[in-house]
Amino acid sequence: MKGETLDCQHNAPREKTRDEKLTDPTADSPPGPCGVSPRLLEVLICPVTGGPLMFDKEACELVSKKAKLAYPIRDGLPILLETEARDLDAPAA
Repeated sequence: MKGETLDCQHNAPREKTRDEKLTDPTADSPPGPCGVSPRLLEVLICPVTGGPLMFDKEACELVSKKAKLAYPIRDGLPILLETEARDLDAPAA
């Protein structure tokens, strides 16, 4: 029963919560595009606005339309720092 979560009242396996699944390193979650777990992409929010992030598969970025920022994904890790984000209103270099 290693890694199994038990229901205390019935001493039987119970379904893991969403948070448990996200933090379980043994859970089946193959890396998605850009090496990021699809489960992780579902729960991330913009650190500036608290709003949703849209995944830009082509650019490997998480885009906050409200903050007008694009956060990079490097080595499968979203970099959710405002100082690392690309300003969507800035002219292209």
